[in-house]
Amino acid sequence: MGIPWMGAVVPYTLEFSSQFRADPPPALTSREYTRNFNEVKRLGAHDGSERTPEQTDLAYFWSENFFAQWNRALRAIADARITRIGDSARLFALANMATADAVITSWDSKKFFNFWRPVTAIQLADTDGNSRTIADPDWQPLINTPNYPDYTSGANNVTGAMTKALALFFGKDKMTFVVTSNAPQVMQKTRTYHRFSEAAREVVEARILLGIHFRFADTEARAQGRKVAKWAFKHHLRPLHHRDHDDDDEDDDDDERHDRQDDDDDR
Repeated sequence: MGIPWMGAVVPYTLEFSSQFRADPPPALTSREYTRNFNEVKRLGAHDGSERTPEQTDLAYFWSENFFAQWNRALRAIADARITRIGDSARLFALANMATADAVITSWDSKKFFNFWRPVTAIQLADTDGNSRTIADPDWQPLINTPNYPDYTSGANNVTGAMTKALALFFGKDKMTFVVTSNAPQVMQKTRTYHRFSEAAREVVEARILLGIHFRFADTEARAQGRKVAKWAFKHHLRPLHHRDHDDDDEDDDDDERHDRQDDDDDR
């Protein structure tokens, strides 16, 4: 997703690329930034990390191309649960238009805020004006850091949009489905989830465990992706025969509950 011009691309469904621009990231001297800094420094390091082997495998699982990974899952879900080709086509179109617009949204925020990645922040922590962050000039993440800004996470924008699109289409967050990974380092190639929000939550954790994102960049991106998906479903490719669940926001309660849990975990 290293294509900075995407922040200025005309969206498929949004009115303009900055429609869901993120709020500013936390100040470098804030408690939230300090917590996020120490978390990724502790869990995302290439050497000497506190990650468990299971956490490392989870991180690698979500380290491949997100468009390919989620579309494999989307095809499997459609094959198992949709019988009409028109419904399948509508799901694929809406999910992928929302996902594309979520990437545009991410890049708008990346370019606007130009926030540093953990590898830079940790190595140069003695320049951030925060006495509670300790520099480590030799710190490296588990995988190579992409050469573009941290805030907000493209992977979590994609995941937030795709999982919200699926929840809106089926009218529920709860569904058993499988995601596979072709990342070369991963041991467990297939994971089974029972909620769309469950997979979205794991992607937040994975990007921290990889050492390439702060938590606030992940959770804000997930929220952006969800907003984009809701907009796309409300305004585009409406069904010929109205289905109440397309407008049903009952799964928002799950989103908000899980987001609050993330906030609690971060404290």
